Formats: sequence, structure tokens, C-alpha cells
Amino acid sequence: MKKFKLKPVAVIAIVVAAVAAGAFFFLSSGTSGDAAADAKAAPKPALTVTAAQPQPARLPLTLAANGNIVAWQEAIIGSESNGLRLTEVRVNVGDVVQAGQVLATFSTESVQADVAQARASLLEAQASAADAAANAERARTLQNSGALSTQQINQYLTTEKTARARAEAAQAVLGAQQLRGRQTQVLAPDSGVISARTATVGAVVSAGTELFRLIRKGRLEWRAEVTSAELGRITAGTTAVVRPASGGEIQGRVRMIAPTVDPQTRSALVYVDLPILPAKNSPAKAGMFARGEFNLGASDALTVPQRAIVVRDGFNFVFRLAPDNRVSQVKVVTGRLAGDRVEVLSGLTPDARIVVDGAGFLNDGDLVRVSETTESKQAAPSAPPAPTATK
Repeated sequence: MKKFKLKPVAVIAIVVAAVAAGAFFFLSSGTSGDAAADAKAAPKPALTVTAAQPQPARLPLTLAANGNIVAWQEAIIGSESNGLRLTEVRVNVGDVVQAGQVLATFSTESVQADVAQARASLLEAQASAADAAANAERARTLQNSGALSTQQINQYLTTEKTARARAEAAQAVLGAQQLRGRQTQVLAPDSGVISARTATVGAVVSAGTELFRLIRKGRLEWRAEVTSAELGRITAGTTAVVRPASGGEIQGRVRMIAPTVDPQTRSALVYVDLPILPAKNSPAKAGMFARGEFNLGASDALTVPQRAIVVRDGFNFVFRLAPDNRVSQVKVVTGRLAGDRVEVLSGLTPDARIVVDGAGFLNDGDLVRVSETTESKQAAPSAPPAPTATK
């Protein structure tokens, strides 16, 4: 059997191929290892978030205040008769009455007797006056005849004047008794709502005793307490939104501002007229506490979504996005609230990109992934609704 011998050239070719294969393997292993190391060292985003830019908006300017709801004017209805007994009370608290309506009646028996007596006294005085007038007329006809002395004639004339005066006095007494008869009916001095009643059937009351209280015209007003520093921002005619403690909203208008300021509290009362509503349906009641806001116009503002505001340690922050998608925590000062957007007074520029969804889970310096689809939707916010907070 012949032995197979390689030629020197073939041996050299095999050695070169082996060396090349080893070098290729070594280089490939080193490259893949570096790639794996680089991949392991690269930081991962902490969270996928949405981003938006601050948007300009025109927000209303309001001034908040507290105060009480009271009657515009409250009339006190009392008794004009003295020593009469109440026989009927026709209204109760909450009833709506008209001007001139009978609210209560007193017993009329004694008054009718006094009227009859005064009428009889008047008839008697009128008869005496007629007799004295006839005698005085006869005395005047005999004045120049000498049948009567001057003294007698003067007596007849004086008697005539006295009798006429007594008749007029009796007429006045009759008028007074008739007035007492009319005062046995307690009438409403104006239209409005009965707010209090102390009249009780069977009670004998004296003149001037309070029987009812009446809210004139049913009108209520909100007396807001405003500090002297803010008083100059309000004028007569300024509109206001009043929110009673019972709920709901009432539109009002400033009627007047108190001419003086309380030296203790340094605040003044602002009188706001409230619309006249049916007493049973109105959310506002006299004596009720209410909060409200005065509408002072509008101003331009820079707003961000409310979800972008993070409250930490009693301060407000937003997370601003850098070009490399790292976030930095920025302290801001917030103002008015309009729907789901908040006014930023300081700490943010209009061209800044901030984190919206997910801001509450971030820390300063975190790397994030931005959802571009959601960011494009955030770039065109709708007009803010009516304000719910004040500046």
C-alpha cells in the first residue's frame, strides 16, 4: 500500500486556511460580546408617557367672596288697635300676599258700640248747633230794633259758635271710632312673602305689638364681604354668581357698595340683588350663608392639562421633556382652573414640552418613551368651559 504524501504547497494552504478561520472566529466572538455588553449597558425608559405644550387661552377673571342672604327689606306689621281680641289669622309663614290683603281680624263688637255712641253724640251736637244757629239768626234780625241788649245778642252768637264747635268735635270722635273699626283688619302694606308670624287667635294685644314680618316684593339680596383691597375692582352693575349652601347657582347683579368699611375686619358689604323666584322653588332663603364670585372680565393665560400637575411637599410641579426624552422636575405657580386645564402663572415657557399622562409616577432625571399619537391629540385642546375656581 502506498502512503499518501502531501505536497509542500498544499500543506501551506491548509495552515493558512486554519489560521484565517481561527482569526475570523475570534473577531466574531469579540464583536458579538461588545454588542451584548453595549445592549446591557443602554438605559431603558422608565415609562411610556404622553406629552403636550402649554396652550394660550382667555379665562374669566373672578373675585370670590362670602356672605349672607337676607331680605331686601323686611316690613314689620303690627297692631294699630289697643285691647282688642284677635278672632282670625288668615296667613302663615311662607304665604305670598298682595298689597291690601287681609292678614288677620280683631273683634269688632266693642268698636261698633263705640261707633254707634259717637254717631249719637254727633246727632245731638248737630241738633244743638242747629238750635243755636236759629237763635243767633233771630238775634241778628233784632239787633237794630233795640228789643235785645248787646249782651244778649253776643250770648246768642257765642252759643252758636260753641254749638258748632261741639258738633265738629263729635264728628271728629265719630271719625276716630270709624278708623278703629277699619283697624280691626290687619292689611298687608305691600306684596311679598310672610317670613314670621306671632299673631295667635284669642290673644288680646296692645297697639304696636308685632304680628307679622313681610319680605317686601319677595326680594332677596346677597350681602358679600369684600376686603378693602379688592373693593375697587367691583362697581355697581357687576354680575355675580351666588352659590347658596343648599346648592345650585343664582345669577345676581351688584346694586350698591357700602359707603363705609368695618374698621375691625377691614371689609365692606357689597349688596347683590337676586332674581325674584317662587319662595318654594328658590334655593336661596333669607338668613342662609352663600359663597359667590364676581365676574370681572377676562384675561389671557397659559394653561396646561390638569393631569400634568404633580403636587409634592405642598408645591406644584410639572415634568419638562428634554430632547433626549429625559424629564426634569420644574416648580410652577398655578392660578385659575378652567375645566380640565390649569393656568400656569410662572415657572414654564410656552415652547416647553411637558409630560401629561404618567407625570405622577416620574422622578427628576427619568428617561421616558413619548407616545407621539397621544401627543398630537393633546396639541389642539378645546376651548375651556366656564371657570370653576378663582384667581
